Amino acid sequence: MDNITTSNDAIFDFAPYIIVLCIILTVSIAVFDLLRKKKKDKQTSENSCQNDYYTIDNKDIHSYLKKVCLFLSRYASKLIQYGATTIRIEKNIGRIAERFDTVVEMGVLPQHIMVTLWDKEHLHSYSNNEIIKSQGVDFDKNTLLSKLSWEIHDNRMELDEAIKRFDDITARPRLNDWTVLILTGLANGSFCRLFGGDFISMVIVFVATICGFYLKNSLHGKHGWDIRLVTIISGCIATIIASSCYVFGWGETPDIALGTGVLYLVPGVLFINSINDLINGHHICFISRFINATIITICLSLGLCLGLIILNIKFL
Repeated sequence: MDNITTSNDAIFDFAPYIIVLCIILTVSIAVFDLLRKKKKDKQTSENSCQNDYYTIDNKDIHSYLKKVCLFLSRYASKLIQYGATTIRIEKNIGRIAERFDTVVEMGVLPQHIMVTLWDKEHLHSYSNNEIIKSQGVDFDKNTLLSKLSWEIHDNRMELDEAIKRFDDITARPRLNDWTVLILTGLANGSFCRLFGGDFISMVIVFVATICGFYLKNSLHGKHGWDIRLVTIISGCIATIIASSCYVFGWGETPDIALGTGVLYLVPGVLFINSINDLINGHHICFISRFINATIITICLSLGLCLGLIILNIKFL
């Protein structure tokens, strides 16, 4: 705390109002999202999970390869979306291709995945490019899809049954948003304690994380804002709320509360997967994931600095 100075006039005249405004903004967006979801549920009818992606009746080799290739393309694309490493995807689709007496070749680009499927004799082939859509990390579905690849291989599962199982897994609802929100807040509060923060700092970090994380999910996931802009905004809001210890003189470790308030934005999965890709020779994937992770890290740093500038908190 000795190396941090604040301007009393700026802090105590405006900061409490800014903090309250940030919390009110988060609550307002949450209420708006709930009302919007209710309205959307009333206006939209239930859609069946039917997928006419595979409606091939012809049993010739080309049609068979096409059907398997389209399935493998979607399977690999979903694994990438859910946060799997490239080496895991290669092993999983190779295992599935072996079950259907085919040979698969895969190439991963930043926004697309290319899958080419051959018969055992390398006489016929089918290729497909699948778009990698932006979705959040989902370790539960990641695990279930990996388990499915083993079941397909070991139990000699039929293709139609494998497609049905795949569709069932991908259609499963994600963990409840509010549960994830609370658990994320508790996890970040635990980080605060791990770094030596007191109980008051943990509570402040918990509140800051919930507000910032909800804004991130809402603005990016529900309203489609750019993830970089959303990261800056979420980092700024979390920093302002985490600065409550300085503004109101709460607790003995305000510096730790301020430092851990934005840890939930660190793209740990991207960094870990990028290093895994580097080790296993997937250099294009490594560069893509590492650049994305670096950009997100820069954005959260900008949000942190912006929050400090707004409250006029200076580090000497």
